[in-house]
Amino acid sequence: MIKIFIVFLSVLAIAFYFLRDNIFPEATTSEVATDKFETLAQLPHDVQESSGIEVMPGDGNYITHNDAGNQPYLYEINGKGKLVKTHKMKLPNVDWEDLARDNNDNLYISDTGNNDNKRNDFAIYKVSFSNLKKPEAIRFTYEDQKGKTSKKDKNSFDCEALFWNNGNLYLVTKDRNGSDEAKVYQLTDKPGKQKARKIGVVKMKEAVTGATVSPDASMVALLSEERIHLFQNVASPDKFFKGKAREISITGAGQTEGITFKDNQTLILTSEGGSLFRYTL
Repeated sequence: MIKIFIVFLSVLAIAFYFLRDNIFPEATTSEVATDKFETLAQLPHDVQESSGIEVMPGDGNYITHNDAGNQPYLYEINGKGKLVKTHKMKLPNVDWEDLARDNNDNLYISDTGNNDNKRNDFAIYKVSFSNLKKPEAIRFTYEDQKGKTSKKDKNSFDCEALFWNNGNLYLVTKDRNGSDEAKVYQLTDKPGKQKARKIGVVKMKEAVTGATVSPDASMVALLSEERIHLFQNVASPDKFFKGKAREISITGAGQTEGITFKDNQTLILTSEGGSLFRYTL
């Protein structure tokens, strides 16, 4: 009888191993980055709290910025982390959190941080790389935000993640209410006043600190502290949250905040600790 019981348990364990993805469909596959993840350089002293990064057109340099409490400056750096140029923007920096770029060499600066949950005056600044002196504002509110929010409000409207695709901007919120989900909102890339439309949610326990889409629009990557959440083979970036993330651990990277695709096989990341990283798919 004991032998039969042991055999039964063994069969049950084997069945559970092979069927676990069907039993727990929301589970994600986690892997640890090793030789695929590397530190490229330390960021310049001026960039103490890098919160977003984008690839600049043409020369292969990157552009980054600091977040709340810092000057409204964009810092152009090269692949070795050296400061090439500081672009002093005539814009407020209430809480800059991320950068995005479209196919027409426009840059989008996401002033959407809301740590105290008291804002309802969000903005994304659109500016051409060829003339960074003439930004235009996309001002918006969230369609499900009812007036000003507070720390006691059960909803969260803090956002540190932005990407662009096909004439639209996508915001992914940072969970600050224990719901274990990030909300996804959509705006057009046209300057003016808008309502951010909620189009979906991403189930995840980590707080999202950055987002990017691959040049061929087949992948969306979300960033959290020391972890990349990679959605591959998406039917369309506006539906990425319907897929399952491949989770990549980047232990030791610190408070990772900025992420962008350099090309379809390479991700560039920054941390608030002042480092520039590369992850090769």
